Amino acid sequence: MVLLRLIDDFLASIGRSVLNLCRAVGHLTLFVAVTLSHMVRTPIYPREIGAQMLRIGYYSLPVVGLTTLFTGGALALQIYAGGARFNAEAVVPSIVAIGMVRELGPVLGGLMVAGRVSASIAAEIGTMRVTEQIDALTTLSTNPYKYLVVPRVVAASVTLPMLVLVGDVIGVMGGYLVGVNRLGFSGVAYIQNTVDFLVLDDVVSGLAKAAVFGFIVAVMGCYHGYNSGRGAQGVGQATTNAVVTASILILAANYVLTEVFFSA
Repeated sequence: MVLLRLIDDFLASIGRSVLNLCRAVGHLTLFVAVTLSHMVRTPIYPREIGAQMLRIGYYSLPVVGLTTLFTGGALALQIYAGGARFNAEAVVPSIVAIGMVRELGPVLGGLMVAGRVSASIAAEIGTMRVTEQIDALTTLSTNPYKYLVVPRVVAASVTLPMLVLVGDVIGVMGGYLVGVNRLGFSGVAYIQNTVDFLVLDDVVSGLAKAAVFGFIVAVMGCYHGYNSGRGAQGVGQATTNAVVTASILILAANYVLTEVFFSA
């Protein structure tokens, strides 16, 4: 009898978890659908979009730049150490370039922006929810999705590819600095190998990934902030959930997009 009760409780807990997951996915899907519908309808708030582009893009540049700089340098060291086992040290410039442009630039840029921007968006909108400022917007006949969500989603989707493009250049230069000053490569030969190896599809695929990651970062921050619980604890939980879910979805989306772009 006790064993049957334990099995019943275990199966019930699994069922509740599955139902909660389905409910969360449904809520998120509706939120995304409503956001997309408002993105193609007036009114538009260009001043809000511009302010969010400044906050999300320009202010994130130091974080993304430093991350990609050190990543490019570390990648050059690792590839050189691995290539030395097969007398293939000459591939360092090419692999650093393709690794940064295709994968590490978009993914690391997305994760860094997720940690900085998703948390900020969730905390800001969550605080507005707790202090009933969102209800006040509705009372003033201002759609909260139009005024709060859409500008952040548009700004993140537009500025993250720009950030990643700059980060790619900085990451390649990080590999260049290490390759020339630490590993003994010729500066001219390093740049020439990088230019010869990269193709337009590599750059375009990375920027397309960055646009999707920017959309994910902003949507997760807005979704968790908009549905924040009451009080400081609710805002804190929303902030944590925004960063965690954005990071996981970025990694999952990266795999899916890599399959789409490079599976052939």
